[in-house]
Amino acid sequence: MYVHLLLGLVFGLVKCDHHSRTNQLPDRSTIVHLFEWKWNDIADECERFLGPKGYGGVQISPPSENAVIHLADGSRPWYERYQVMSYKLVTRSGNEEEFVNMTRRCNDAGVRIYADVVINHMTGHLREAIGTGGSTANYDSFSYPSVPYAREHFHLPPCAIDNYNNPNQVRSCDLGGLKDLNHGIPHVRDRIVDFLNHLISRGVAGFRVDAAKHMWPNDLKAIYDRLHNLNTDFGFEPETRPYIYQEVAYNGIESIKHSEYIPLGDVTEFRVGYELKPVFLGHNPLKWLVSWGERWSLSPSDNVLAFIDNHDTQRGNDVLTYKNARAYKAAIAFLLAHPYGEPRIMSSYFFNNFQQGPPSDAQGNIKSPIINQDDTCGNGWVCEHRWRQIYQMVAFRNTVGDAQISNWWDNGYNQIAFSRGNRGFIAFNVQESILNVSLQTGLPEGDYCDVISGKRNGKNCTGRKITVKADGKAQIELAGNAKDMMLAIHVGREVST
Repeated sequence: MYVHLLLGLVFGLVKCDHHSRTNQLPDRSTIVHLFEWKWNDIADECERFLGPKGYGGVQISPPSENAVIHLADGSRPWYERYQVMSYKLVTRSGNEEEFVNMTRRCNDAGVRIYADVVINHMTGHLREAIGTGGSTANYDSFSYPSVPYAREHFHLPPCAIDNYNNPNQVRSCDLGGLKDLNHGIPHVRDRIVDFLNHLISRGVAGFRVDAAKHMWPNDLKAIYDRLHNLNTDFGFEPETRPYIYQEVAYNGIESIKHSEYIPLGDVTEFRVGYELKPVFLGHNPLKWLVSWGERWSLSPSDNVLAFIDNHDTQRGNDVLTYKNARAYKAAIAFLLAHPYGEPRIMSSYFFNNFQQGPPSDAQGNIKSPIINQDDTCGNGWVCEHRWRQIYQMVAFRNTVGDAQISNWWDNGYNQIAFSRGNRGFIAFNVQESILNVSLQTGLPEGDYCDVISGKRNGKNCTGRKITVKADGKAQIELAGNAKDMMLAIHVGREVST
C-alpha cells in the first residue's frame, strides 16, 4: 500500500498548449494577480512561495507613471494606477531598478511576469496633475509633455460613451472621462510600441492589455506586430513572442465581440465569474457543469483567460470574492480542476468601499504584506493565493496536466465528481445533505491525502485520507455543512506506509 502525497508541485507532467501561449514553464500553471503589490515584495514572493508552490506567473499592477490622486480623507484610490501620466516606470510599487530586480528574480524562480498596460487613455479630469514620477499634465489642454502627447494625439472632439452597442463610441470616446488616445496616429503608436518594447527588454513575459475593447482591433494589431521577441537575458528561448491577453468584457449580446480580438491574442472571459457565482451559492444546479465551457456559450478555451473575480468585479455584486470565502474557494477549485481556459487567481487586500486603495502609511506608501507562520498574510492583505485550498489546487492542476475529464458523476442536483484521466479526482457538495457514495476515481490503487482539508505531514495526512481500491473506486464522503464544499486527490510522489 502507498500514500500519494502532495509535495507542492509535480515536475514533468504538464505538457499542453497553454505553455507555448503563456511562456510558463512546463511544470507550472496559473497566473496570480498580486494587485497593488510592490515590486520588491513580488520578487520575495516569487522566491519564497510562488515558485515552490508551482504558480506559473504574476500579473502586476500597471508599471507606468500615474497621476497622484487624493480622496477627501487623504487616502489614495486603487484606480489612480489607471490614470496614465507618462510611460516612465515609476509608481508606488517601485522604480525601474526595482522593476528589473523583480523580473529577474521571478524568472529565476520559474515565475513569469505579465504587466498590466494602460494604453487606451491618459488621465481623467485633473486640471494640473502631478505624477508618481514627478511629471506634470494639463487635462483641459490635452498636454502630457513627458510622453509627449498633445491635443492632436487624441480623439476629437471629446465625447462620452453612453451606448455600448455603438462600436464607434466605445472605441473613439472617453471611457469614464479619461482622455482617449487616437491609435491611428503614428506618433501614438510609436510611443506605445516603445513603452511595450521597453518592458520586454526589462524581462516581462507578456501583457494584460487594459480596456482593449475600447481600441480598434486594427490599431492593436499594428502595435502588436511591432513588438520584440522576449529578452533571452531573462531565460526566455530565442524567438519567443510575448503572451497577450486583452481585457474585453463581453456579456454575449454586445455588438463588440471576443471574436474580433481573438486573432490578436487571448481575451478575458468575464462570464466565468458571473456564471459560477449562482452555481456555488446553490441557486443553479451543480449538475449543469457537466457541459461547462463552450457549450455555455463561453469563448473557445484555447483563447481565454478565465477567472472568478478581478480588481474591478470584486467591487461589485456579480461575482464571488474573498468575502464569500467558502463558496469562493469552491468556485476556484472548480476553475483549477477543469481544463477550460488559462486560469488567473485574484490576490487582494481587505477593502470596505469601492475607492479604497491598498494598505498604506500616512504618507501614502504601500505597506508590505506580513507573512504569518501559517502562510497567510497580515498588514491588511488577503493573499488568497496563499489559502491552502487554492495553492493546493494549483498543484492539482500542475499534476493533471492535459488529462481529459472522465468519470463524471452527479446526483441529479448539487453533488458532482469527476476525474482528470488517471491523475486527479475531485468532488463537490453544495447541498445540505451528506455526499456518501462509492465513486470511480480513475486513480491507481492506494491511500491518498485530500489536498483540500490538509497537507502532507511526514508519511501521514493532516487532513482526510481517501483509499482507492484496485478497481479505482473509493468511498467519497463530504458533509453538507463541511468547512469546504470539496475534496480533491491526485497522484504524485509516493512514500510507503
